[in-house]
Amino acid sequence: MEEFQVETIGPSGDCAVLRVTGEVDVYTAPVLRERIRDLAAKGVVHVIADLSRVDFLDSTGLGVLVGGLKRLREHGGSLTPVITTTRILRILQITGLTKVLPPQPSVLDAIGADPHWRQTAESEAGTADQWCRQHGLL
Repeated sequence: MEEFQVETIGPSGDCAVLRVTGEVDVYTAPVLRERIRDLAAKGVVHVIADLSRVDFLDSTGLGVLVGGLKRLREHGGSLTPVITTTRILRILQITGLTKVLPPQPSVLDAIGADPHWRQTAESEAGTADQWCRQHGLL
């Protein structure tokens, strides 16, 4: 089990990636909530939450994701989770949150699924693939 960390990659325009590691629970979720709030306050409203390194997600963590989505949408933004762990994906499926937070298998896929993100990555690096390489996400 890895220690909880939230790393911000970017921003690139109004887009950023949050790479989350460890457990997102009642103790650590407030850190994630504040990071999303801070980004939104700075005009970063299109966020990819890379949860591929998360090994536990409780209801508090789910609440932070839903609350973050709501906050970002109020400003015309989006929140896309990247989930590779079957257990975490199952939690989103059981709760029905895959309908409002459709998970993607990688940051590259998340960029490709969002026209705004794709345009930002392409204008900055030529392609989404190159953007991910430049930021150590592949």
